[in-house]
Amino acid sequence: MADFSLGPSQADADAFMREAQQKPPVNDDDETVAPDHKSEGPVVTILIGMAGSGKTTLFHRLHYDAQEKGRRCYFVNLDPAVLEVPIEPQIDIRDTIDYKGIMTEYKLGPNGAIVTALNLFATQFADVMTILEKRKGEYEHIIVDTPGQIEAFTWSASGQLIAESLASTFATNVVYVVDTPRTAAPATFMSNMVYACSILHKYRLPLTAAFNKCDVADHKPMFSWMEDFEAFHEALDRSSQDSPDGAGYVTSLHRSMSLVLDEFYRVLDRVAVSAVDGTGVDELYERMTSSRQKYDETYGRELEQRIAKNKAKREKIAAEDLARLQRDMASDDSEIVPGAASQAAKEGRRLP
Repeated sequence: MADFSLGPSQADADAFMREAQQKPPVNDDDETVAPDHKSEGPVVTILIGMAGSGKTTLFHRLHYDAQEKGRRCYFVNLDPAVLEVPIEPQIDIRDTIDYKGIMTEYKLGPNGAIVTALNLFATQFADVMTILEKRKGEYEHIIVDTPGQIEAFTWSASGQLIAESLASTFATNVVYVVDTPRTAAPATFMSNMVYACSILHKYRLPLTAAFNKCDVADHKPMFSWMEDFEAFHEALDRSSQDSPDGAGYVTSLHRSMSLVLDEFYRVLDRVAVSAVDGTGVDELYERMTSSRQKYDETYGRELEQRIAKNKAKREKIAAEDLARLQRDMASDDSEIVPGAASQAAKEGRRLP
């Protein structure tokens, strides 16, 4: 009698099983699952900084320097509340999101409206990624400016989605803009470094601390604090002498935290820049470009490993289901509907 079943034949099942058996087993803890990651296309730089740190001014300086020196850069503005951007970015969130309209419609305050604007824009970010992928061969850098309210981007779901979308496609790094004059005191310096460490922990992307306004305040003491914790302790002692309560709990806490962050300082790239006169901008571009290697060795490699593990998991499920089908086809009492195992494998589920 002719076989009119829609399921795979015994020969197909045997062929699939032979192919599956030839593949090496996958160990979830195996570091060699994915090959060395080699990213392609432009380097994406996400500018993050406290309000008033000069982040948008640095965004302008990077654009001016790119125009002056012929750097092929693509600029994206993600700050919906800024009144005036000093440049004309290729992609501007304000072109599609009305910040003041959101405040009126949803009866929100400034920060709530920024988060809502980012959430609405994140729903359209797939279109942005399509544009960036189409034009990736035309540019060396993609520079993204974020809202001045730093927590609106770094700790929101939309900010995480945008950052991960960029990092899953391009070599991505973060530039944390530090307000140098406001970081002259050891206490505020420690607060900035803890925040920078939290950004590195959250995004796991190459991080560069750009100490802005170096034309106004000297950055060298902060750099020495990162290189020698004893120098930071001496600065803490001097500042505690000027305080009315002397060396208290906070000073002791800062002293301990400097020891904890010593390892963080070893992997933190840092550069002194001035968004006003352009000091250090060339070095900042060099750090942005060289971040590709760190990305490939860390985030990019982890991404390849996750993709390889998910693919191996799906193949394992398909092989087990087809093995079950092979056993059922060999049995005269099989009650499995022909084709059910292959359909289950495609859907990523197991047969009972």
